[in-house]
Amino acid sequence: MSTEIRNAIAAANQKFLSAFSRGDAAGLAATYTSNGQAFPTNSDIIEGRTALQGFWQVVLDMGIKSATLETIELDIQGNAAIEIGKYTLQGAGGQILDAGKYLVVWKQEGGQWKWHRDIWNTSMPAR
Repeated sequence: MSTEIRNAIAAANQKFLSAFSRGDAAGLAATYTSNGQAFPTNSDIIEGRTALQGFWQVVLDMGIKSATLETIELDIQGNAAIEIGKYTLQGAGGQILDAGKYLVVWKQEGGQWKWHRDIWNTSMPAR
């Protein structure tokens, strides 16, 4: 069962990355549960798909063209899971605009694994 869950979570992360590369803010927001929350740096908590879509649209409009996610640890806890990983955000020509670490709390919703709580912060030095 855990291999099945790991594969489902990896597939959901790939959907997020594909939506990012398409510039699809609605697709990015669809990665989250209906009451999902994001905790971006220098921002209040963003909750719900409509607000998340708006947040990700702003990110895309800033010129971020693609992202990578690297799962370091995945702890499955019944119908929830905790993922720790590293991310990079790239601009035009693959220029790295940000790199850091993240923690996602996953939950099942409608038979699919979704991001429920999403927090990240940069590992790059302050400018």
